[in-house]
Amino acid sequence: MTQRSILITGCSSGIGYDAAHGMRRAGWRVFAACRQNADVARLADEGFDAVQLDYTDEASISAALAQVLAATDGRLDALFNNGAYACPGAAEDLPRGALRAVFEANLFGWHDLTRQVIPVMRAQGHGHIVNCSSVLGLVAAPWRAAYNASKFALEGLSDTLRLEMRGTGIHVVLIEPGPVTSKIRVNSIAHFEKWIDWQNSPRAEQYQKTLLKRLYESRGPDRFELPPSAVTAKLLKALNSTNPAPRYYVTTPTYIMGTLRRLLPSRALDWLLAKG
Repeated sequence: MTQRSILITGCSSGIGYDAAHGMRRAGWRVFAACRQNADVARLADEGFDAVQLDYTDEASISAALAQVLAATDGRLDALFNNGAYACPGAAEDLPRGALRAVFEANLFGWHDLTRQVIPVMRAQGHGHIVNCSSVLGLVAAPWRAAYNASKFALEGLSDTLRLEMRGTGIHVVLIEPGPVTSKIRVNSIAHFEKWIDWQNSPRAEQYQKTLLKRLYESRGPDRFELPPSAVTAKLLKALNSTNPAPRYYVTTPTYIMGTLRRLLPSRALDWLLAKG
């Protein structure tokens, strides 16, 4: 049996890094993609087929996929879209450029790569496209407008694609992690400092009392936080299924919020979410 292949993005750390190792242990040929060349070199040293892929660069996306397909004789069994980042801040303080930048990395690049993978999977008659969403694609949270919006958009795009791919042999799946150990908080600081003029915001006092402490101070693991391996387990479950579920929840908050958004009126859910 030919070894199955998967392209995983955002492999420098966290979910992507664990998924790369987990899928390789499961017998898959893993193409581990990172944005930074230093991370690509590190993963290559770990024995991966490592490729450089920047979701904000169309040429980078095409070149990365071409490199993968050249190594697999034009086949690819699965794509795991994962690389993303956050830009914390109140919605009213979020400049257009910041929102555009987040969508380029968290949505448009994913869509571009997915569109280029679909013809490959059509030609071979099968494939899995797995998109790593978030509990924040199900419900919103204060101070996370850009990330919320990108994940809500990803949910709609993935749902539409799943409907349209019926009968093609291509399965479109969403994974909803919730709190998972990663560097997303630390990595978001640079984007916050670049884009959010919090000192001149009418919410400056709120920033000082809430967001700045959460952003700059490590408070240890979240109460319900799980390791990235919990996501990898759901990824494997989806990829090993010939009829995968549309969504795979990972953490307790995701299960809870997925249920509450169906049961509660919007005002009741708003009250709960506003409490943080």
